[in-house]
Amino acid sequence: MSTKQQERQQQREQQPTLPSLGFRGTLRFIWNQLTSMRTALMLLLLLAVAAVPGSLFPQRRAGADVVETWIQDNPTIGPILDALGMFDVYSSAWFSAIYLLLMVSLVGCLWPRGRQHLKTLRQPPARTPRNLKRLPEYGRLVLEADGPTPDQALKDSQQILKKAGYRTELRDGSVGAERGYTREIGNILFHFGLLGVIVFMG
Repeated sequence: MSTKQQERQQQREQQPTLPSLGFRGTLRFIWNQLTSMRTALMLLLLLAVAAVPGSLFPQRRAGADVVETWIQDNPTIGPILDALGMFDVYSSAWFSAIYLLLMVSLVGCLWPRGRQHLKTLRQPPARTPRNLKRLPEYGRLVLEADGPTPDQALKDSQQILKKAGYRTELRDGSVGAERGYTREIGNILFHFGLLGVIVFMG
């Protein structure tokens, strides 16, 4: 065996072997891909594109006679378009499949996301780090003798943080504060509103 063949064999032996997903792992992977926000946006775009033929060709729901007249006037392409469901776009199998996949994707994405956010809202703010000197915004303030007491200073800082929109909690001689949840609530409500519009249109 030549040196190059030995090197190739060593490289093959060193390459890690990936574990097989199995049936359940494959289903979980497909579900994770389907319920991702990227897939939901792609399906929404695909649904918009799929709805275009409904505005280009006459639909049987609006008038069956108009559709039959259009097919008679276009004997070559008319039957082909009819077989593809272009005259019944919104009740066709392919449009319904995209619609249902979008519904499943949105529900599967928003439901756990909403539950996790609700769970986060119920939890108190994170504890203050023990070693504040490691933080880049670390600062030190020395209270004067005639100034507020440490407890009063903590309460005052808590009030200031609350006015700035933080969720606060006073514990262990420090003030824990967090914010940024309103933006996520607005994002979730927007997507639930979008889901409601899709259900209403369906």
